[in-house]
Parts: sequence; structure tokens; C-alpha cells
Amino acid sequence: MTTRTEITKTQGADFDAIVIGAGFGGLYSIYKLRDEQGLHVRGFDSAGDVGGTWYWNRYPGAVSDTESYVYRYSFSGELLQKGRWKSRYLTQPEILEYMNEVADHFDLRRSYQFNTKITSTHFNDTTGLWQVTTDKGQTFTAKYLITGLGLLSATNTPKFKGIDSFKGKVMHTGAWTEGVDLTGKRVGVIGTASTGVQIILATAPVAKHLTVFQRSAQYVVPIGNTPQSEEVIAQQKANYDEIWKQVKSSVVAFGFEESTIPAETASPEERERVFEAAWNRGGGFYFMFGTFCDIATSQVANDAAADFIKKKIAQIVKDPETARKLMPKDLYAKRPLCGQNYYEVYNRDNVTLADVKADPIAEFTPNGIRLESGEEYELDVVIFATGFDAVDGNYTRIDMRGRNGVTMREKWKDGPLGYLGMMETDFPNLFMILGPNGPFTNLPPSIETQVEWITDTIKMMEQKGLSSIEPTEAARDEWVATCRTIADMTLFPKAESWIFGANIPGKKNAVMFYMAGLGNYRNAIGAVKDGGYQTMIFDRATTAA
Repeated sequence: MTTRTEITKTQGADFDAIVIGAGFGGLYSIYKLRDEQGLHVRGFDSAGDVGGTWYWNRYPGAVSDTESYVYRYSFSGELLQKGRWKSRYLTQPEILEYMNEVADHFDLRRSYQFNTKITSTHFNDTTGLWQVTTDKGQTFTAKYLITGLGLLSATNTPKFKGIDSFKGKVMHTGAWTEGVDLTGKRVGVIGTASTGVQIILATAPVAKHLTVFQRSAQYVVPIGNTPQSEEVIAQQKANYDEIWKQVKSSVVAFGFEESTIPAETASPEERERVFEAAWNRGGGFYFMFGTFCDIATSQVANDAAADFIKKKIAQIVKDPETARKLMPKDLYAKRPLCGQNYYEVYNRDNVTLADVKADPIAEFTPNGIRLESGEEYELDVVIFATGFDAVDGNYTRIDMRGRNGVTMREKWKDGPLGYLGMMETDFPNLFMILGPNGPFTNLPPSIETQVEWITDTIKMMEQKGLSSIEPTEAARDEWVATCRTIADMTLFPKAESWIFGANIPGKKNAVMFYMAGLGNYRNAIGAVKDGGYQTMIFDRATTAA
């Protein structure tokens, strides 16, 4: 922990670097730049404290679907050995407690200004500095701008006719109202993706009645959130060196060994055996990537996995009409979902499933929601589990301007671009953590990977006395094309999913992730650094057109 007096090295700037966000990415950036490189850094977050996504997503049932032992930072052996968890997966309160412990351990809060929203970030062509303006009317300048805005934090709340007339309470899971008790209430949940599954499972046992408004039927496997023994946890802690080595060279970075066996060539009996074992073990990503290696790429393998889950739905759900509504019609090629006894929820007398693809929501009424058929559901609380304007939404909602006033909205009007998931042309010294076209994985290891690359790059610039860095347009275009090529080798683009922006009305289908895995991603960005940043422009004249 540093105790030195922080002095800005950048002439004429308030700070050497400004970091937006106090989640996994922001906290690690502050630590790396301030404590390891001695830069004068200021962080901002609209929340009241650290936590990022996990500060806001406090809805009932919120849980990570990454196993506890790898849903954390790997950089500090001391923190790893101090880690505490009781179950295979961490709940939101446990994750938030962990992030607070990290902030305490490294005294990170003293470099933050909380309850402060960033409204604009403008690159000044004359000074070569970023001007960052807050909702409090403050303006700060810095050489480097690091954004840890989060993949999933720009909430998506659909516009419905009559919503203001509804007498009950309306909430979004991503901005949960503290202290709300759903016990004995008539609750409507709109949305059945990951968050929807979690809140449905938590609400069904306590609500007077729960109505699920489902647009797309989902493939949901059990999560298997079993208690972890002290012996298992001790063994995991003893093997962390090997665990992180495997995670960082893997595809999805979830801590399990990914399958190398194709389902396409396996016998029906073998497929059934493997899928049944995975169903009993639990884990969404494990079911997709730990069973067979080709579920995301082969139609035959994908059909086999989908048919297995559909068979389970038919066995579990007692009412044939409800089971029919719950049968997915899409490919098994979205973010894999998991939740314990999800389909069993629909056997409860106090749960109703409304298929709003067949019979869409027409409007909110003072007493609830009316469908186009005229059927009305009386509700006390409506919960939007409608997800987020993922990946680029947080960037296009801020007034972000680069060289010559070019806006990020203009640059990404046909879909987000981005180089290495971290940079963009005409935006010098801007580094995006989990920006567009970064890896599709368990996020903490990807965040660490990016923050380490970003801070190594800044360290190189400071050592060489360089004023600015930005990617060439050719390199950016080649990276985006590579991401599209890789995505097209999978089945993911063929399913309607937030991964490609399908949940936002009017948003163009665009590739937003590098889907070749964390190991390959680390090699790719490492090659850029080790190759002397040949894909970058350094110290570009600020007056260049």
C-alpha cells in the first residue's frame, strides 16, 4: 500500500489517469496505476460505494453462475488465501462483501469520488488531454482515460403504453429498490433470461401470485449450488497456481476442464449419459462447454443438447400447455442459463406463465398488465428483468468525443467496433475494460487480463515519454472482421440474443465479442505488446484531420 504524496506527472493535468467505475475493472486499475506505477489517479462512480454491477443488482436471488473459487481476482495470493465462501456459487451479498474487502485491503476508496455520474468525456486536441465532466458540474483533466463501465449496466426498460397509469410499483432488476418485500404480493416478472430465472426462483415461494411474462422460452439447466466443505476449499486454495494457469489458457475461463470430445461422433447412449451427469452436476456453462466440444458449433451436437433439455421440460412440467409454452424454439446458442428447479416453479398453483410472443403486452393499466387478447393480469409489483443495452450501451449514453469532436455514437452507429476489446480509432489514450469485441468468458480473469495489458501499455508510454496512443483503422477493422469470422464459425449469431444486441428494439445485429476464448485472446493481445505495438499510432499530431 502506497503512502507517498501523489503528484501528477502529466503537465497541465489534474490527474495522470481517470478511471470510471468501481467494479472489478475499476478497482484493479486504480491499484495497478496508483500503487504499482505511482501515477496520480482519480476514480469516479455513480454508486455510493464500490461493487460495480454487484452494487446495483441487489434483486432477490442474485447469484454468480461462476464457481466461487474463480469468481475473484487472481493477482493477490494473500487475498486468495483469505477468501471465504460457503457454497459452490456466490450470492450478490457475498460478492459485494468481497469487493469491499479488496477496497479496504488496498485502501482504494481514497482515490474515488462516489455518487458522481460522468456525463461527458472530451479529448482536447490542443492540450492532448481528456476533459471529464460530472453531473455535479465539475470538470477534470487527465492524460489517460480508463473506462470500467461494465458489460451489463446500462439498463434496458422497454416502453409500454400506460405504464405511468399503473398504481403499483415498477422496478428494474439492475436498479433494485432497497427494502422491497415481495411477500404476499401479486408480482409480474417481464423477462426470462439469466436475471429473470433468478428472480422467478426467489419470488415464487413468497409471492401471493407470480405471473411470468415470457417472450422467448429458455434452455435452463440446474445450477447445482451445493455447500462446499472446508476440505474442498482448502484443496482449491492449495492448487491456485495450477487453477489460474488452466483458467487463463482455457476458452470460457470457468475453472472446469472443457471437453475435447465432439457430440457429433458420440453414440446416442453416450450423449445421454454425459448430459445426464452434467444435469446432475449443475452449471450452465459446464453443460454447454464441459460435456462436448461442439455444442456451440455443430447443429447435430446442438440439437442433441437441446433435445435433452426439452425432454427434461416435458418430464418435469405437469400441465401440457405450460410445458408447450416453455419449450424453446430457438437454437441452444445464447448465454447458457442455470437455476435450481426452474421448470418445477411452473407446477406451483401460485405461478402463471403468459406467452407474450404469442399474445403480446398491449398496455399497462392502473391495476396491472393487459395483453393484446384482452386478458388482464392484476398486479401489485412489476419487475423488469429485461436486461441491458449490453457492451456499447454505456458508451453511447455518455457524450464521448475523440479527435476533432468525433462522437462514439457516430463511430458506432452501425454497431460497436473497437480494437482488442479495449481501444478505438480517433480516441487517443482511451482504454475500455470489457469494451466491444473482447472475450466472452467468466469476467474477472478477462478483466485482469485487460487491465494488466492496459497498465503495461501506459507504463511503456511513460517510460518512453510518449504523449498518445491509438490503433490504426486497418488494425481495428481487421480485429472486428476476425471477431465476426470467429462468431460465424459458431451457432451463436443464429439465435436472437443480447450477445448481438437483439434485445434492444432497432439495434442492428453486430458482433460484440471475441469468441475464440481467453487463452487465444491473451495470446493475441500479448503479440501486439511483444511486437512493439506495430498496430498503433503514437504521438499523432493533435491537429491531424
